Amino acid sequence: MREILYLEQIEQAEVLLKPQRVEVLRQLAEPRTCTEVAARLDQTPQRVYYHVKQLVAAGLVELVNERKVRGITEGIYQAAARSYWLSPRLVGRIGLRKARDELSLGYLLDLMEEVQADIAALDRAAPELPSIGVSGEIRVPAEQRQQFLHDLQTALQDLFTRYGGSEGDAFKLAVACYPKGNDND
Repeated sequence: MREILYLEQIEQAEVLLKPQRVEVLRQLAEPRTCTEVAARLDQTPQRVYYHVKQLVAAGLVELVNERKVRGITEGIYQAAARSYWLSPRLVGRIGLRKARDELSLGYLLDLMEEVQADIAALDRAAPELPSIGVSGEIRVPAEQRQQFLHDLQTALQDLFTRYGGSEGDAFKLAVACYPKGNDND
């Protein structure tokens, strides 16, 4: 089972639009037969099998084994991944697209989409995937925003200059700065 399956085809997303299929998919986190899933969801095996067939056709579920039960071959199925990410490209953007201004939320959305696609494309079977995630909260008074932006750009430029040679492993660095939502919500 893969850790993440990045969905870029509209047909895969359409299969997940039915809440019953999402429930079947959750039950298939562990290998199970349609009969076992049906018992857990209080549905008929035929109904579950219909949904499983759709999930298999979309590449979201895999047949992992088969067994004979009273002369009938019964499939054992498992979800293809632990998590499913929908590509933002499937939905697209609504309205006019603004210029890629580094200070716009549109640019931030483009950057996050790029990061999501890059992470989804990583080889999860590799023995080592060195990466780092850093998150924190800062408070910048309005009158100091320009200075903060300048300081941030200077610090990043220093890193790019110091580690920007042609030797060693290539890493991508993305920095996002956005307004923090209300903690009271």
